[in-house]
Amino acid sequence: MLEKYFNYKKHKTNFKTEVIAGVTTFLTMAYIMFLNPFILSGEFAGPEKGFFEFGAVFTATIVATALACFIMAFYGKTWPIGLAPGMGINAFVAFGVVAGMGYTPQAALGAVLVAGVLFLIISLTPIRAWLINSIPKSLKLGIGAGIGLFLAIIGLEIMGVVADHPVTLVTLGDIKNPLIILGCLAFVSMIVMEKLNVKGNIIIGIIVFSIIAWASGLAKFNGIVGSIPPMTYLMDFDLTAAFTAGMSTVIFTLLFIDFFDTAGTLTSVANVAGKVDKNGKVQDIEKAMMSDSVGTVAGALMGTTTVTSYVESGAGVKAGGRTGMTSLVIGVLFLACLFLSPLATSLPKEIDGAALLYVAVLFVRNITDIEWDDISESAPAVLAMIAMPLTYSISNGIALAFISYALIKIFTGKFSTTSPAIWVIAILSFISFVVA
Repeated sequence: MLEKYFNYKKHKTNFKTEVIAGVTTFLTMAYIMFLNPFILSGEFAGPEKGFFEFGAVFTATIVATALACFIMAFYGKTWPIGLAPGMGINAFVAFGVVAGMGYTPQAALGAVLVAGVLFLIISLTPIRAWLINSIPKSLKLGIGAGIGLFLAIIGLEIMGVVADHPVTLVTLGDIKNPLIILGCLAFVSMIVMEKLNVKGNIIIGIIVFSIIAWASGLAKFNGIVGSIPPMTYLMDFDLTAAFTAGMSTVIFTLLFIDFFDTAGTLTSVANVAGKVDKNGKVQDIEKAMMSDSVGTVAGALMGTTTVTSYVESGAGVKAGGRTGMTSLVIGVLFLACLFLSPLATSLPKEIDGAALLYVAVLFVRNITDIEWDDISESAPAVLAMIAMPLTYSISNGIALAFISYALIKIFTGKFSTTSPAIWVIAILSFISFVVA
């Protein structure tokens, strides 16, 4: 039945290859089941009031990931894509929206839900293609790198490599601390394994160095399997708060990141999978983007942040994955991890921070493609990069990038050749600063 549904013969694949591809992609993105609840719960920050509950997010992350993968498998059935709550977005929600702006987790989930519905509407209309072609490449790359640097400062803080300072704001932490040293070694190991083409380098690094911490008595081991934590945030969202003036910037930021992250990931995977026709058009991208947007809506209903397509899916494609069967395998493997909550709570924060820092490196690596020879293109991109970590806000970085880009184009005589989308976003960003 599966062979007929996914049409293995047409896509030059088979059941065994699809399963191997699914396992490969799962190993490369399995870290999210540990990092997402860790970030959203503010676990490393201590018992600070207002963050999400760790156990609830752990379960929601796995259920939302599996559900999104199943949607991709059976609706976008020609796409071997893994989906899960996105890195960067989760940090933005935890530190920018909940801790920074003071909104409740329920209000944040309401914003995620609205952004997901808007993404779905865009995916069903010609606006999708217009938006993809309207935002300059340098701005997209600069914003992506800025998210990476935002994750980097959080990761370094979690590891203890960076510490608060009353005068200089930040300073070097106590790097003689054994757990900090272990975290640094975990980070290096992930890079080395990536260089050696070891699949699942992040999850391997997390588990191996956590075992070292447990065995040496530096961290407490709570066990491997246990009962499934209740989904506290299931259908528990606050749309009233989501439609307040202050949330408009949040919703736009969530939508912007998810939309362009998904478009970029799908294009990248399509090139590897041979899904780009002779005219450069990606085949069946509409179904994939709709699956992604429905996944985000489902994720918000389950109780987690924006679900997005993972670029790690490329590993499964390289292993031969060509159909939604790969996505189906990924979803099943995530569901099998529902009982691993005790293991998730046992991971030392320094090791989790190392994984976050590694993911940050992946976000930043494409800055070489920015148009550095044209300062009118590169300057707004750089502004996005430095504003996000320094203002501790992804939305501020995006807003400043678009405002500066629009102003530069006005004063360099490029007003008429600049996309209307730039002006709309720049004006809305300026208004958000004024009314904030």
